[in-house]
Amino acid sequence: MRPEEVRSVLRDRLAEYRDELELTSTGIVLQVGDGIAQVYGLSEAMASELIDFGHGVLGIALNLEEDTVGCVLLGPDDEISEGDEVHTTGRIAETRVGESLFGRVVNPLGEPLDAEEKGEIEDYETAPIEVIAPGVVARQPVHEPLRTGIKAIDSAIPIGRGQRELIIGDRQTGKTQIAVDTIVNQRGGDVKCIYVAIGQKLSTLRRLVATLEQEGAMEYTCVVGATAADPAALQYVAPYAGCAIGEWVRDNGGHALVVYDDLSKHAKAYRQMSLLLRRPPGREAYPGDIFNLHSRLLERAAKLSDELGAGSLTALPIVETQEGDFSAYIPTNVVSITDGQIYLEPRLFHEGQRPAINIGMSVSRVGSDAQSTMVKQVGSRLKLDLANYREYEAFAQFGADLDEETRKILAQGQRMVEVLKQPPLSPMDEVDQVIILFAGTRGHLLDIPVADVTEVEPLLIDYVHEKAPELVSALRETQELSEENEEKLAELIDRFKSEWRLQHPGE
Repeated sequence: MRPEEVRSVLRDRLAEYRDELELTSTGIVLQVGDGIAQVYGLSEAMASELIDFGHGVLGIALNLEEDTVGCVLLGPDDEISEGDEVHTTGRIAETRVGESLFGRVVNPLGEPLDAEEKGEIEDYETAPIEVIAPGVVARQPVHEPLRTGIKAIDSAIPIGRGQRELIIGDRQTGKTQIAVDTIVNQRGGDVKCIYVAIGQKLSTLRRLVATLEQEGAMEYTCVVGATAADPAALQYVAPYAGCAIGEWVRDNGGHALVVYDDLSKHAKAYRQMSLLLRRPPGREAYPGDIFNLHSRLLERAAKLSDELGAGSLTALPIVETQEGDFSAYIPTNVVSITDGQIYLEPRLFHEGQRPAINIGMSVSRVGSDAQSTMVKQVGSRLKLDLANYREYEAFAQFGADLDEETRKILAQGQRMVEVLKQPPLSPMDEVDQVIILFAGTRGHLLDIPVADVTEVEPLLIDYVHEKAPELVSALRETQELSEENEEKLAELIDRFKSEWRLQHPGE
């Protein structure tokens, strides 16, 4: 072998050499258990950085102390033991975002839970789960409606795009149903939906996904699931991950609706993590930053300015109360952060009023700016009618002698309660809502027996559509009830009642 050949080969190889040295910060697990790990030696770790524990398990660095780092594990801790090596990843906690997530059920890291039926998610981007909310200059006032298809909400407690409207009530009063109905009502529209299930049973989540698929709503919906069987860390991350997916839609000029079901379980998961990390407990054993936990999440809902694409992210957080206790810690916190609340009352639910919305205790602080003129015209009297009815209802139960005016208020209120009843998964078009609410609030239903109001409602709507399609088109185009259209509608209702009475002579 000639020395010249050896020299030329060495020269070529050295020219091709690239230093591929990779620097990682390495630590040792001191203690592990209950989904928490204390790690020594990660002096370079950043807050909320993903830490690799091996065995396919990641953790998030939450407590950065002088000698140790407290991590919450995003997976099982069975195979992790004291003395194991761990590594920093250099990545802040992130999730997958993008168009390909819609129509899928994913975990808070964006990994598919329905991979067996629908395969892996191929085309996606990643985004940090925690970002700072848009500032005042980046926003514009809420002015576009986000229609739920529920008469009681769209007319009396309207929601606008970019708003945060709390759904609050005891368990089993229909909170999730309102959120699902709102998602179903976006069918055929331009709003993408994200449903975040926190700490729910897997069977409940499966049932919800089946309902969305059956209603044709799954194609524009992404379900983020962190069930009761998942670690507390995944339940803690879930709403932020859902929000990041919604922000991707909003920042690309689209409109998104995100439902957090529910933040009571989210707070409990965070309390569990905080106590295990030995953070000092405060009221009801929640840590001192529990308010910030939800405020930094809900403040990310916004209607962006025209310069930033005019996209919107609307939030519907759900909070569960115990025995209607509004003044508990988490309910008062979230009420003070949001732009209004829809209060569901067990008494109304058991009386058969579904949805069981207490309109007197519910409020929307900005949604009325997003209502169309015609809904304002028919909905303005609704709250007053119901408030008067609830006030006089107590007297009526005593069987006292009532004057004519009080009888009229009670009769009107009874009919408005019937009008606002609506079965689940039956969203109503805005014009149809206006027709029936006009009939109710203007007293046209007073001569129809209370028991027949729910039967008459669809018949009246169909009658108006059949006899006056031009009126329906005019309302849809102008979004306003002119005097002329009011007269036409009143005349149609009177004609309908005459025909209906001929068919029901005994009524």
